[in-house]
Amino acid sequence: MDDVNRAEPPTDAAPERGVVVMMCGLPGSGKSTYAQALERRGYTRLSIDEVVWARLGRDAAELSPDEYEHHKATAEQELWHELVRLMNAREPVVIDYSFWSRATRDRYKALIESHGCRWELVRLHADLDTLRRRLAARNAQHGANCVTVSEELLLRYAAGFEEPVGEGERVILQE
Repeated sequence: MDDVNRAEPPTDAAPERGVVVMMCGLPGSGKSTYAQALERRGYTRLSIDEVVWARLGRDAAELSPDEYEHHKATAEQELWHELVRLMNAREPVVIDYSFWSRATRDRYKALIESHGCRWELVRLHADLDTLRRRLAARNAQHGANCVTVSEELLLRYAAGFEEPVGEGERVILQE
């Protein structure tokens, strides 16, 4: 891990123009909370979950896996184009996705760099017990940022998560 700390997003400086923060972590690790803090500082937050929720008005976990993947892919494509627009305007952006695969992280990094912008990869890390506790509380809520994640799904996500190592990531430990 390149840089490990327990910090919250900095609150004293204005956001840098042309920076794109990529959130990375498992469900319940605090990605949306961190991204929302950056949004309050002036970043534009892009969230697949919010786009899907706006379309459906319900928990994406209620969909079949194929239907959810379709909605997710459509939302990501739309947000990709919005990211390009924001980068062209040199707006600060935070991408509130999981970025669980290195290939996806590399694809976004290449896009960001090709537009002359700078990326930051923020990896929020929490152990499985912490994730379970947080998800139990979140699963009882309703809203775009409260997609239900079962124990089975959490374990599947954890097994498939490609930990960023040596990618310029900043790791934030969550408790």
